[in-house]
Amino acid sequence: MKAHPLPNSDPVIRVHEDPAALDAEAWNALLAAQPSPTPFLRHEYLLALHRSGSAVGATGWSPAFLTVEQDGQLRGACPLYLKSHSYGEYVFDWAWADAYERHGLAYYPKLLGAVPFTPVPGTRLLATDEATRTLLVQAIGAFARQAQLSSAHLLFIDEADRAAFERAGWLMREGVQFHWSAPAGQPWGSFEDFLASLQREKRKKIQQERRKVQEAGVSFSVHQGSEIDDDLWDFFHRCYTLTYQAHHSKPYLKRAFFAEMARHLPQHWLMFVAWRGEGAQRERIGASLIALDPQRRVAYGRYWGSTAYVPCLHFEACYYQPLAWCIAQGYQRFEGGAQGEHKMARGLLPVKTASAHWLADPRFASAVADFLAQEGAGIGAYVDELKERNPFRPAPGTA
Repeated sequence: MKAHPLPNSDPVIRVHEDPAALDAEAWNALLAAQPSPTPFLRHEYLLALHRSGSAVGATGWSPAFLTVEQDGQLRGACPLYLKSHSYGEYVFDWAWADAYERHGLAYYPKLLGAVPFTPVPGTRLLATDEATRTLLVQAIGAFARQAQLSSAHLLFIDEADRAAFERAGWLMREGVQFHWSAPAGQPWGSFEDFLASLQREKRKKIQQERRKVQEAGVSFSVHQGSEIDDDLWDFFHRCYTLTYQAHHSKPYLKRAFFAEMARHLPQHWLMFVAWRGEGAQRERIGASLIALDPQRRVAYGRYWGSTAYVPCLHFEACYYQPLAWCIAQGYQRFEGGAQGEHKMARGLLPVKTASAHWLADPRFASAVADFLAQEGAGIGAYVDELKERNPFRPAPGTA
């Protein structure tokens, strides 16, 4: 490991090129104390991305993990990467990079604070207190300036992080995702109860889609944690790879990454496997993978794929099976991943996401600020419009 102390830093601030050198227990304890922790920021998860070769310099993700230590204790941390492209981020800045290039300036490498290939909102600035959170923001800016980088970007941040970046004058950007949440006070007892809460046309559409899958002779098996054996992981990874091939691209995550997950974080994974046929003719034709936070009762839709086309199989594997499981298990939220307005018709409602951005060149910073102001107004209007298309029936006694 190479550790590069930043100048004039007290407490001690370092940037680490190898996550394996960090104290996993201290990192995870710091994460658990945050306002919005997720399994994707656990040390095991980030290290698996590195060890598997999924997020390394050769793939355009050079780790630059920042830590704050005082009196021998880890008081702050942030996973950062030097990026040579903008793939796998889900907050799109291709237009910014293009503008830099057209003006003869280098946009890459840039500094990115995010979980690779994972558009899940949560805490990015791991800190024991607000003073340390503020110090982390200052240290990120100092590192970007010292390395003469074009920009720094922290993606899918939580409210505490957002407040810290706003105080520091960073540019804020909003996006939209679609999440399902259990109703407060009166949770659904079954998937049928959930369907009954939807407007009639939405309910009928879901029932029709599910019927198509059933009529195709497809059923599902559910596997959680250590029940997902090597054979199932192999099959899932094949399906996952086929999804990327269908879009003429290469998968981000290598098979070795999922092997690390099975070895070190099995409790955070749930797999739905689609089967077609009966008896000796029964065969696996698809799989979806869901990440779990058992403590906070949150599930995250992650990846899916199939070896055969069946109408509406994607919706069944990625939404209806997971939602039925979440309701049965008493989970409070299911995050459907990036983009996807079609998710509203399936009971997932719009939720704003946030990212923070710093650009070194004041001319581009000013231009981007103007763009973000216009984009933000559009996002606000878009969310208002979506809320008017709420798929749920009005509660009794409401207009």
